[in-house]
Amino acid sequence: MSPRLALRAVIVEDGRLLMVNAWKDGDLWCAPGGGAEMHQSLPDNLAREVWEECGLKIAVGQTCLLNEYHEEARGFHQVELFFHCRILGGDRNGAWTDPEGIVTKRRWVTKTELATMRHKPDSLAQVAFEPPAPPIYDPLEPLAY
Repeated sequence: MSPRLALRAVIVEDGRLLMVNAWKDGDLWCAPGGGAEMHQSLPDNLAREVWEECGLKIAVGQTCLLNEYHEEARGFHQVELFFHCRILGGDRNGAWTDPEGIVTKRRWVTKTELATMRHKPDSLAQVAFEPPAPPIYDPLEPLAY
C-alpha cells in the first residue's frame, strides 16, 4: 500500500495559529487540511479541505513543511505537505459543521498555548511562529505517543 498524501494549512493571524481536532473524539490537534484527491492540484485540494473543515476560503502560499507519520502495526503511513495560507473569506470564529463530522473543534492558539496542547507534527510551531525559511523536512515519526 502506498502512503496517503495529505495537505495542511498553516494559518496565523494576530499571533495565533488555527488548529483543529485531529480525530472526532480525541485530544490531538493539527493544522486544518486533509487527504488529496487525484486530478486536483495540491492548492485546490487544500482549499477544499479547509472550506469543508472550517468554512474558510483561503489563498494557498508557499510550502513550509514536509512531514511523515506512520503506525506500522496498522499499516498506516501518511505524507503531509504544509503550506502557509491566508484567509480570504468566511467567519474565523463562528460555528461551522464539518460535513464529514471529523472536525468538531477549532481554536486559535498562541505559540505558548500550542506548547501545552497535544499536537502533531512536533515542528509545527517552528514553521508557524518563526521567520519563514526554506521548507523543513520532519523525518518519519511514529503517529502514536
